[in-house]
Amino acid sequence: MNYIDNNFEQTLNFIKSKGQKGLFEHILSVYKILPIELQSIYKNYFDKFNFWGKIDLEHHNYEYFELKARDIFNNLQKIEWLYKKLSDYTSKQVLLGILNNWVFYSTAELEKCINKKFKHYFDLDLVPKCENEVFVDLGAYTGDTILDFIDCYGVNCYNNIYAYEITPSIFAYLKQNTKNLANVQCKQKAVKDKKGKISLLANANDASSNRTQKGGDIDCVTLDDDIKEKITMLKMDIEGDEPSAIIGAKNHIKNDTPTLFVSVYHNNVHLWELPQLIHKISPNYKMYLRYYGGKLYPTEIVLITVPQ
Repeated sequence: MNYIDNNFEQTLNFIKSKGQKGLFEHILSVYKILPIELQSIYKNYFDKFNFWGKIDLEHHNYEYFELKARDIFNNLQKIEWLYKKLSDYTSKQVLLGILNNWVFYSTAELEKCINKKFKHYFDLDLVPKCENEVFVDLGAYTGDTILDFIDCYGVNCYNNIYAYEITPSIFAYLKQNTKNLANVQCKQKAVKDKKGKISLLANANDASSNRTQKGGDIDCVTLDDDIKEKITMLKMDIEGDEPSAIIGAKNHIKNDTPTLFVSVYHNNVHLWELPQLIHKISPNYKMYLRYYGGKLYPTEIVLITVPQ
C-alpha cells in the first residue's frame, strides 16, 4: 500500500469511528479554533455562493457543518467506490485532498492537488490531441473555455462547437469573443433533462454563478433533442444543474461516448453521484479528477471521463 492509499484509508476509518453526530461535532470544533480571519473568509465565501450551507455561529446556524457531516458519513460506500474507480493516483490524491479539507480543514493536502501544469479542463496527459471534434460547452460564459480549447489543440481541431449560455449580458460577450471563429453556434438556452421554459435566478455577488428556476422566457432543452450530430467532447459547468443535463444527454453519452469534463463541486454529493450517474449510463469510461481551485476550500473540481 502506498502513502495515498494509506492516508485515504486512515481518513475513512476516522470518519467511520466518529459517526454522523461525532463528525458534525468534529468539523464544527475544528472550525471554531481556526483564526478569526480565516473563519470570516469561509463564512463570507459560503454566504456568497450558497451551494454548501450557511454558517452563523452567533445565531446557532450550523447548516454547513450539518450538511458536510451528513453527506460524507451517509455516502462512505460511494466515496470508496469512486476512489477505486479513479484511474490514476493524481485523481486519488485529489479526492483525498478534498476529504481532508472537508474534515480537517487541511490546506496543505489541497494545495498539493492544484493543477498548474495544464489549462483548466484540458489535461494533455489525459487528452493529448483533438481532431474533427464536435465540442459542446454548457455554461460557456464569455467563451474562455472555447478559447483555451483552441489554444491547446489548434484552430483546426474541431468541426463544430456549440456554446450554451443563459445570462444575457454574458451571452453578448460570448458572441463577441467567438465571432471570428468558424463553426461556433452560440445558444442562449438552458440545458436540462426536459424541454420547457425557465428564468434566471441571478447571484447578486457573481454573475458567473447565476442559476435557473422554473417558469420564465428562456428556452430549456435537452442535448439529445437539441444536437443531432455525434458529440465527441462535452464540458459542463452550470451551477448545480449538471445531473439534469447529464440525464438529458444520456443518449449522446451512451451512443457517442464523448470525452466529458464535468464540474462536480456545486453540491457535496455531486463529487461521487455524478461519476456514478455517468457510469450507469455508460460503463465504458476511465474516470479522473482534476483540481483547478485554491487551497482554502475545494471548488473547480472537474471530473474527466475518457472513453476506454
